[in-house]
Amino acid sequence: MISLMHFAVITMRFFRKGSLVGRRWVFIIAVIAVCSGVFIPHAGARDMEVPKGPIDIIADSISYDEETETYRAEGDVVIAFSGGNLRADHVTLHSLTKVAVARGNVSITSNGDIVEGDYVRFNVALKTGTIREGRIFFSQNHLYITGRDIRKKGEREYAITDAQATTCDGDVPDWRFTGKELNVTIDGYGTVTHGTFQVKNIPVLYAPYFIFPAKTTRQTGFLIPRIGHSGDKLGTDIEIPFYWAISEHADATFYQRYMSKRGFQEGAELRYFMSDHSFGTIYGDFLNDTKDIGSEEHEADQIARDWRENYTRWTYYINHETRFGPRCYVRTDIKKVSDPWYFRDFESHNYYRDHSEDYDANTLFGRVSFAGDMAMDSLKSTARFVKKWALYNLTVFGRYTDDFRSYSNDQTLQTYPSISLTGVQQPIFGAPLTIAFDSSYIYYYRTVGYGGHVGDVHPMVTLPVHLDSYLDLVLTAGARETMWDSAYHGGQAPGSDSSRSLYHADVSASTEIHRIFAVNGDVVEKIRHAIIPEVAYRYVPSVAQDDLPDFVPAEGEENLIEYSITNTLTSRYATGDDARSYYREIFFLKLSQAYDIKESRRDATVVEPERRPFGPVEIETRLDPCSYVTVSGDMNFDVNSGEWKKTNYDMALRDIRGDSLSAEYRYTQDDIEEFNLDLTAVITDAVSVSYTVSKNILDDDVVEVMYSVDYKSQCWSMELIYADSPDDRRYMAVFYLYGLGKVGEASGGFD
Repeated sequence: MISLMHFAVITMRFFRKGSLVGRRWVFIIAVIAVCSGVFIPHAGARDMEVPKGPIDIIADSISYDEETETYRAEGDVVIAFSGGNLRADHVTLHSLTKVAVARGNVSITSNGDIVEGDYVRFNVALKTGTIREGRIFFSQNHLYITGRDIRKKGEREYAITDAQATTCDGDVPDWRFTGKELNVTIDGYGTVTHGTFQVKNIPVLYAPYFIFPAKTTRQTGFLIPRIGHSGDKLGTDIEIPFYWAISEHADATFYQRYMSKRGFQEGAELRYFMSDHSFGTIYGDFLNDTKDIGSEEHEADQIARDWRENYTRWTYYINHETRFGPRCYVRTDIKKVSDPWYFRDFESHNYYRDHSEDYDANTLFGRVSFAGDMAMDSLKSTARFVKKWALYNLTVFGRYTDDFRSYSNDQTLQTYPSISLTGVQQPIFGAPLTIAFDSSYIYYYRTVGYGGHVGDVHPMVTLPVHLDSYLDLVLTAGARETMWDSAYHGGQAPGSDSSRSLYHADVSASTEIHRIFAVNGDVVEKIRHAIIPEVAYRYVPSVAQDDLPDFVPAEGEENLIEYSITNTLTSRYATGDDARSYYREIFFLKLSQAYDIKESRRDATVVEPERRPFGPVEIETRLDPCSYVTVSGDMNFDVNSGEWKKTNYDMALRDIRGDSLSAEYRYTQDDIEEFNLDLTAVITDAVSVSYTVSKNILDDDVVEVMYSVDYKSQCWSMELIYADSPDDRRYMAVFYLYGLGKVGEASGGFD
């Protein structure tokens, strides 16, 4: 029986005798068929376990030795195998063992990594081998490794003699590791014996043995330590996190933190992913606080402390979600601290502050939903069950509040449970009328004070009317019934049970006037200007509410007209290349006001002699002409007093170089006035400087000023930071070696 291999050789010889002799040609070896037993193997090869897979050879010329079953390829040889290829001037390939011996300009590409050398012995099936005077490039973390002898021990495992490692391009790298022996596993760690760390080929550090990361995914190990100093609150502050990759479905981080003025704090975070439908985060920390609280800290607190030293401080956080389907889930967000002063004392650095950036409730492990700083006056824990149908939504909700303005929560109103059932708008028997409703049951509880049950039902009927394309009318009528049963907890006081009935009527009318302007520019094709006026009327009659408990919100009489006008400019941008155009709302301006008919008919009194039916003018504006400019504002102007009650402005400017300016101004009359500025200037391609300031204008107090310088090279960067705040001054230097991560950090502060 003639083997397929023999048939291939005969075919090759036939073509070599033809017109293609002396020209480049392609010969494809069907190794799958060869290895799967189509031909009768030679003695001694029957017991060999050689992985199966297609291998193609491309070369100027190929010869085959039947006795040794070896191919010899000459001139621009390319051997393609699963996941990569081998290129060289000369290659000998054994058909059974899949071992290739290559010489001259050897290059092996495997899963994006590149190995180069003068001489290579390589198993194209097992992807193992030996390289002399070789060089490896790992594309995933841009890591170069060179050595006299390189042994590829596995898919991504190497042992190198007389090795050098760097992520820098060029013959003289900015930094590199050298070592007598180097072992590295990509997506793991590398170890170096008799190693040096060199800057521009000049040794600056020597170590008989050290480890460096070569990771592209999560791995168990120590994270970068954090070192700081606070002269007032914490003293010397050192934290060494340890990361544990428990399994594919869970990991943990242990935070070991020492504060010379506070003691030793232990913290742990567990993140688990049981399935696509069930996941969560659990965190907790513990500290026996040894700091003696001074009089200045007592005076700065909202409430005086009832302890001075050796006080147990702790916190925990539980965030879990289980999804029973696309429209049904359970979610908990439970936070607890030992005392009202926790976030004041540990504001500069705590788990919640560090994990609150980029919060997104719609993503897995969406980080913490609040920043743990001294501005917090309460902490709310929640748990909810949500079930949604096509026409109805059910929510079962519970909330517990820790009030930091009080020594205890005995008089703090808690909510558990709260059950709400909502029906979305749906037609009534096919008529244009639609019906919707809100209903709820809530139990309020406090250890001392009034609590009780509250039930509420609120059906609404709506009739939309479209008058051609000129006017849209919406008429709504609703009734609301609220029932309660209150009792006094923690003492003797009379309770009550009663109810309240009311109705409301609403009507709104709106239209839109627009025009499209043809610009026909290279970037902007058209601009659409729209003006949307809207008028709404709402009426709620007066009802007796003298016997309301404090946990039932009052519903005041309403007889008012609200009117607004909105201007928008929308640009249509050309993308070219017959691609779809895209749209951007480049300008938005809305002015609104309310006129209180009840107030206009009120009898003048000594206390309020002047009627003021006109409410404040609300102004909302946004300018977004391109990706480099954004300006927005939110204002409230009192027409009766002629004063601005609220003004909030935000501005962000950017350019193509990376320069940026971000400024925000916040003002609420007699409450808040502050200004925040963040400026970044790109000095060169490598150097940028930043300046950040936060100022409380109301109290004429600078909250924080921070300066930073950032230097970025092709393969490393350094950031220098100095920050000054009323109770702390600190500095920090952070070094990054690209591909390896942050390798050094130093920080400090001044008393």
